[in-house]
Amino acid sequence: MYDVCIIGAGPGGIFSAYELMKYRPNWKIAVFETGGPLHQRKCPIDGDKIKSCVHCPVCSIMSGFGGAGAFSDGKYNITNEFGGNLYEYIGKEKAIELMDYVDEINCEYGGAETKLYDNFDTIIAKKCLQNNLHLLKAKVRHLGTDINYIVLQNLYKQLEDKVEFHFFEHVTRVDHLESGYQIETSKGVYTGARCIISTGRSGSKWMESICSHLGIETKSNRVDIGVRVELNADTFSELTDSLYESKIVYRSKTYQDRVRTFCMNPHGVVVNENTNGIVTVNGHSYTDPKRFTENTNFALLVSNHFTQPFHQSNQYGENIAKLSNMLGGGVIVQRFGDLIRGQRSTPDRIQAGFVRPTLKATPGDLSLVIPKRQLDDIIEMIYALDKVCPSTASDDTLLYGVEVKFYNMQVDVNKHLETCHKGLYVIGDCSGVTHSLSHASASGVYVAHDILEQES
Repeated sequence: MYDVCIIGAGPGGIFSAYELMKYRPNWKIAVFETGGPLHQRKCPIDGDKIKSCVHCPVCSIMSGFGGAGAFSDGKYNITNEFGGNLYEYIGKEKAIELMDYVDEINCEYGGAETKLYDNFDTIIAKKCLQNNLHLLKAKVRHLGTDINYIVLQNLYKQLEDKVEFHFFEHVTRVDHLESGYQIETSKGVYTGARCIISTGRSGSKWMESICSHLGIETKSNRVDIGVRVELNADTFSELTDSLYESKIVYRSKTYQDRVRTFCMNPHGVVVNENTNGIVTVNGHSYTDPKRFTENTNFALLVSNHFTQPFHQSNQYGENIAKLSNMLGGGVIVQRFGDLIRGQRSTPDRIQAGFVRPTLKATPGDLSLVIPKRQLDDIIEMIYALDKVCPSTASDDTLLYGVEVKFYNMQVDVNKHLETCHKGLYVIGDCSGVTHSLSHASASGVYVAHDILEQES
């Protein structure tokens, strides 16, 4: 019988465990995780013998200690303008306070030498507005993929002797008992007085089944579909040197759709990502200058909100990603000039270009994969960005597809992030409330404090 059972060892679960351990060292706390500890998270893709996803039983990139963000570029955006709507539940001031607190902990455990960017520049913001682009305000702590890993290592060392970690133990069922909750896993059955679910975006289908079983109401959320843009680092240097992570939003003229930049990686690399067996694309960047590349990459995403009767937004995104996997055997790459001319990219055309791809992907035609509406939105925004950062719309700019950001359905929780069952909390990205490392981590701290206050 545990005092608290935590399902998922991503940022939400880690920070819940950290706070509970800090203030209640005598409590029995269990963390159940489908993946493995950090040092055992190894993707077999080496670019030589294994060049594409082999569909491991458990994806080491998406699952394990640190969650899907363990190998990300480690950007913690401290803002209420994007990254989720946690503030709607706990208040704007509280949300920022908790994100700042998470930043302090990250610095304490290895991130102190990294830079905190004040992500707003009035001159750049004005230049964006003059071209119908909107620069969002935020503070950004960029740990980098390398330092982010070190921070997670140090947090795990702090927790491993005080919290019981059940790695490679997939939770199959959660039941509400009079005395708390029963957790069934692939290896056994456990009980806990309280249960915190923090399974991230990759646990979206699992979360849907849990909510159905426990009678927790949900509503459909959105899915973001787009491409990963890769270009010469000098093209975006004015933005990245000043802001590092520039979040820019555009409203397309043709469809009035919302298009945004996401996850900007100056001097970074483009990488594969596996979500529920589907290969999509993402980007990483490092703090260490020795690991810099000559390119910058970022996502351009179109937000898709669906109305009744359709409620399978994630399946919609998955099917588009499957087309890319079908045609390209994984991720497809295309030069912007080829896309505009209506011709597929070939290995020779990619090789002749001035932008060297950092990901080995299949040259092809994204117009056969991405629906016309979303593709028109993306092309329109690239031309808008070209006015702020000239040469964005260069023939040699590379577009990788597809990039899909899946969002969990919105789980019905109250201001404590607690479900209709007392003592059962749903936090992080699996709740549909948060969409970022900082918001997910803050939600973990918030719920831990709520449990502690009830026991005080």
